[in-house]
Amino acid sequence: MTDFTVRVAALHPSCTVLGPGTRFAIWVQGCPLSCRECISPQWIPAEGGHETPIGELADRVVREAADGLTISGGEPFAQAAALAALVEQVRARRDLSVLSYTGYTVEHLRRHGTPAQTRLLGLLDVVIDGPYLVDRHADLRWRGSANQRIHVLTDRHRGLGSGPEAGVGLQFEIDRSGALTWLGVPPVRGFRGRLEEALGVAGP
Repeated sequence: MTDFTVRVAALHPSCTVLGPGTRFAIWVQGCPLSCRECISPQWIPAEGGHETPIGELADRVVREAADGLTISGGEPFAQAAALAALVEQVRARRDLSVLSYTGYTVEHLRRHGTPAQTRLLGLLDVVIDGPYLVDRHADLRWRGSANQRIHVLTDRHRGLGSGPEAGVGLQFEIDRSGALTWLGVPPVRGFRGRLEEALGVAGP
């Protein structure tokens, strides 16, 4: 068994706003792109998060996922080798849908991607690609700016491309300590800062 680890920023077992259905969500730590006004700036530095063995992550996904797995971040393709191994371990035990975000375009990954990035791309059912461009912010399904695209790569979600384009909203939760958290893609520019300033809350 591989000894790969993933630097994980956050996990959520039942996210309903980052892909079709109810999905186990993994946010990875670290992003080399540093998009202006990123909604998750705390996940840009490569340091931080928790080094988690992929076997441990796979066990949780297999046990807890409802309809699929969504990988976000951070930049998933910066940890492509470990995430490809994770998806392969999950799929060996459950045939789950897998969606990943990336700040790279699919065309860039196909032409210039590393072998590990090509391997990860080939395992995905859906990719949402492109950097977040704050000047093109838009309220779109699972996306934050108008340049970002939904790529349906397998027959599993064949009809997905013809679905509604409107945003799906945010998922708010209060944990046992009373802290409010939120998941999803904000419908308006600057949402995170305004919310945190008003209420003193943080994202996942």
